Amino acid sequence: MVDIARDSDELEIASPPRFHMGERVISRTVIRNDGTYNGKDIGEVLVNKGEVGFVRSIGTFLQQFYIYAVEFIDSGHRVGMRAKELCTLDHLPEEVLAQLGERATALEDIR
Repeated sequence: MVDIARDSDELEIASPPRFHMGERVISRTVIRNDGTYNGKDIGEVLVNKGEVGFVRSIGTFLQQFYIYAVEFIDSGHRVGMRAKELCTLDHLPEEVLAQLGERATALEDIR
């Protein structure tokens, strides 16, 4: 029997998803093909840090984590990502918007 190591003991799916369908998000990290993306070599970059996309569907993995299928505009790739790899652009807290000041209005133009 194979023992699958989990990232943590957290049961993420016990809470509602952090992101919603159609929500605009930005990648917090570079995402490389782990072998599950057809037509690309293993290790090839699929998504660059800072790339903007939209959540297209929400699934689960290992009955523990949410996986967000995000369609990225620049690359055209649809990639499954964990919440820790994403940041919302649509629902930033007021204190973050206050810190961004005038730059916050530029976020509205990012598509």
